[in-house]
Amino acid sequence: MFVISVASCNQQIPSDYFITQFEKSEGTETPEYVDIIDYYKELSNAYSEISFFEMGKTDAGLPLHLIVYNTDGKTQLNSIKNSKKNRVLINNGIHPGESDGIDASMLLLRDIVQNDSLKNKYQNTIISVIPIYNIGGSLNRNSHSRANQNGPKEYGFRGNARNFDLNRDFVKQDTKNAASFAQIFHVIDPDVFIDNHVSNGADYQYAISHLFTQHNKLGGSLGKFIETQMRPALESSMAIKNMPVTPYVNVWGKTPKEGWSQFYDSPRYSTGYSTLFNTLGMMVETHMLKPYDVRVNQTYELMFSVLDFIGDRSSDIKRVRKNAIHEILKKKTYPITFEINSKKEPSMIQFRGFEGEKIPSKVTNGKRLFYDKAKPYIEPVEYVNEFRPKKEIIIPKAYILKKGWHRVLDRLQNNNIEYSQFKSDTTFVVETLHVADYKTRKTAYEGHYLHYSTRIKKEFSSVTFSEGDIYIPTNQKGVRYVFETLEPEATDSFFNWNFFDTVLQQKEGYSSYVFEDVAEQILKENPSLNSIFKDKMITDKEFSKNSRAQLDFIYKRSLYYEKAHLLLPVYKVYE
Repeated sequence: MFVISVASCNQQIPSDYFITQFEKSEGTETPEYVDIIDYYKELSNAYSEISFFEMGKTDAGLPLHLIVYNTDGKTQLNSIKNSKKNRVLINNGIHPGESDGIDASMLLLRDIVQNDSLKNKYQNTIISVIPIYNIGGSLNRNSHSRANQNGPKEYGFRGNARNFDLNRDFVKQDTKNAASFAQIFHVIDPDVFIDNHVSNGADYQYAISHLFTQHNKLGGSLGKFIETQMRPALESSMAIKNMPVTPYVNVWGKTPKEGWSQFYDSPRYSTGYSTLFNTLGMMVETHMLKPYDVRVNQTYELMFSVLDFIGDRSSDIKRVRKNAIHEILKKKTYPITFEINSKKEPSMIQFRGFEGEKIPSKVTNGKRLFYDKAKPYIEPVEYVNEFRPKKEIIIPKAYILKKGWHRVLDRLQNNNIEYSQFKSDTTFVVETLHVADYKTRKTAYEGHYLHYSTRIKKEFSSVTFSEGDIYIPTNQKGVRYVFETLEPEATDSFFNWNFFDTVLQQKEGYSSYVFEDVAEQILKENPSLNSIFKDKMITDKEFSKNSRAQLDFIYKRSLYYEKAHLLLPVYKVYE
């Protein structure tokens, strides 16, 4: 029987009572959804330190569950985020075929609660676990959808009950799962967030890699802490356990020996989302080709290394989190898009790889990539982990959202964003946001045709807002969430996720033969517009050949053109 060993312990119940399916199968199987939930229910019944909660619905029609370990005994949900203890949230089964964390977390909580020395060691930490986040995908069990993965024998499917990839849904929240996750996240307000995954991609010697939230994007003391303190400490801890860990190998179409850049986790992803609330986030990525028991064991050990680090650096973590909002707001500007910092030299890491080469395919008439396990190497490779702001905004005092945009307001509420509503009509001088340009994906992506390369035309004007319009101050804990969703040029803004697409369509127009006479009169009455029009006719050859474009040019500069076209219902207040 395969059992991960821990120190001797004083058991409350027979030691074999909570043996998992993973252990019974000698590290080759992962349990079904109902068995996992029953396991945690029984663990909660057996041990006062374990609390079991149902937390909102999922697209599968079943509740999301949260398991909480606390040495103080049964836990009240509303007490967690105000606790002085360390708070860690572990998410499993976002992609249920990547089940390593599901099994590792079952072992983790069982082994802590059954071991007096471990209970004493983690008495100052509240450990919260989501057993399976993607319940619909977990119920869609099979043995073949992970074509490149070495075990377990059966597992769940990547898409959820509505075929969403939940690790693209944290900001847009199309799914009930994501809304319930937000509820859990804000109830806990974790100091550290761990999301357990299995990687695809290149082959190499490591069984496990880490994907910390991008440190420049996290920014300030938090970003410096995660890159210079947390990452080295965990790498060192795993090395001592003879389980070397590497940064996530973000390689596609080439070999690791050619180097790679850190994965940029925008807010659609779990660790990008956790960044918005100043949580230290990391994904665990085990390697798909390594045996399942090895992957689970190393996930288990890495989580223990994280718990140890949190315990050792508790006061530092609390301090940098507490100061994060002040650091953001005092800078006056906020970066909303990033790019690789080409001015900085890449880091060099000693990488444990296999030699790769292109050899003739035995299936196709082309060549295939082949990693030769008989040729391992340990060599320095380039790792680019420095990003710089590509676009920044001046931080306003507040944003105003026009009432009626219910889907946006729902998400602000889900994420505890503070706001008030005007009790009467109120006039402000605000910055208005007009869509100047954007591109759109030609194929569907997670239920959307996502916009990108968005450009905004900004201008100041006096606007009268109505009773019920929404005033969102920036001096609040969730300010990063506000910036990243309401700034249309931000990577995962609500605009880019199609929440405001109705403003892109004109609702009124004109008949050319009727407007011809009106346009002629407009040019007569507006000499400056007439001059601009004539200059454009001379300098723009394509324009001079297109009578419809010429008429449209005049129409869009007239009083007849609707003000709502391309005007976003989001305004910025500076005074």
